Amino acid sequence: MTLTLTTVPCLKDNYAFIIGNPQTREAAVIDVPEAGPVNAAIAAGNWTLTTVLLTHHDWDHIDGLDGLENRDTLTVIGAAADAHRLPPLDLAIAEHDTINVCGESAVVIDVSGHTIGHVAYYFATSGLAFTADSLMALGCGRLWEGTHAQAWESLQKLRALPPETLICSGHEYTAANARFAITLDPDNPDLKSRIEEINTKRAAQQPTVPSSLALEIRTNPYLRVDHPEFKSAIAMPDADALAVFTQIRTRKDNF
Repeated sequence: MTLTLTTVPCLKDNYAFIIGNPQTREAAVIDVPEAGPVNAAIAAGNWTLTTVLLTHHDWDHIDGLDGLENRDTLTVIGAAADAHRLPPLDLAIAEHDTINVCGESAVVIDVSGHTIGHVAYYFATSGLAFTADSLMALGCGRLWEGTHAQAWESLQKLRALPPETLICSGHEYTAANARFAITLDPDNPDLKSRIEEINTKRAAQQPTVPSSLALEIRTNPYLRVDHPEFKSAIAMPDADALAVFTQIRTRKDNF
């Protein structure tokens, strides 16, 4: 059995994700930017929401929590390292912990960088990774708290997952990320093709997430900083990966 996945647009450009067990009708939500769209998606799918997984403390990932239906019955899970900034947790977790959600095991991955204590959840059986603002579609989150070294280490952990993994990231930033990525990697045919697909989807008001890890590896500049062809494209052929990552993340901050 694999879990179902529902992508739920929230606020201006956020996403929540609902995973559900089709046999038990039990569901969990990953991040809650706002309650209304999540409640509506739960009702439309005839799910019973039991669990909330929080990735990090940013307001636009947690502020909808108290508006969820049956809030008092929900199990709220989040990082122990971020617990002082999260809503009260029923289960505080850390890297390498394994939790059972909707009948499937998930592994916790520390992906600090965007913030300290940011976690991702990897469901191996269903091939889903909920990465929020760490690894994003064609990008990575701005480093509000962590260092470039921490962020690059986090991205390497995620890049090591099976290539067929779906990366469920937290925002609809893909078109903006693409405009930057093509300035770095203008001769990448996979990137050019992806940009065409992004433009088509956005014109139809369709989400561009989730995306496959395989596609991110071929097109996301932050996952390509140790690829010789990418380093040559940005005129840093002899630099180490961290130096390249630092350079392009800094460029994006000022793009």
